[in-house]
Amino acid sequence: MSRRASLPGASELFRITSSPALDLPPAPAQPAPSTGNGNGNGSGDEAGHAHKDRLTHAARSGSGRTKHDAKITVYVSGDELLAMEQARLNLRAKHGLVLDRGRLVREAVAVLLADFDAAGEESVLVQRLRAGAEDGKETEN
Repeated sequence: MSRRASLPGASELFRITSSPALDLPPAPAQPAPSTGNGNGNGSGDEAGHAHKDRLTHAARSGSGRTKHDAKITVYVSGDELLAMEQARLNLRAKHGLVLDRGRLVREAVAVLLADFDAAGEESVLVQRLRAGAEDGKETEN
């Protein structure tokens, strides 16, 4: 019996691990334009408005655990990082949701952008950026 450990070869280490079922085309950034009165179902009732909100939410959902083709680097303060880690641990302990920081950030961005699409001037994003500008906080890096 050999005393050497059995290690995988290079072909096994560098094999393609994605499956064709997971290689879905990216979701459109915005819902496709519709005909009629703009709510997508041809009627002017509140159900059509709710339908449009669901479409906007669906278009702005986080991408989850997929291979991403773009990367950004974001610098955060120690307090912001600690708050993010506490939120991540709370999600795990109280809600049974296990996720990494990247997923947390992607979901947070998706929620913020969906609110911006829906509320525009009244969105949380606009209000916070205006408040930061009024306080003299830097708004750009």
